[in-house]
Amino acid sequence: MKEVLLAFLTGFITGAVFSLIKLPIPAPPTLAGLMGIIGIFAGYIFIQYIKK
Repeated sequence: MKEVLLAFLTGFITGAVFSLIKLPIPAPPTLAGLMGIIGIFAGYIFIQYIKK
């Protein structure tokens, strides 16, 4: 759980810094883009699971 919180905090700070210096966000700015990333991760985990 600590790892998840640290990852979230790092992402939050990164997003805030990018916004403050007026750079485009380093991630998809829409829910559809975010779901695409989650889908890629889920597909990878699924294949790793069935290969065992």
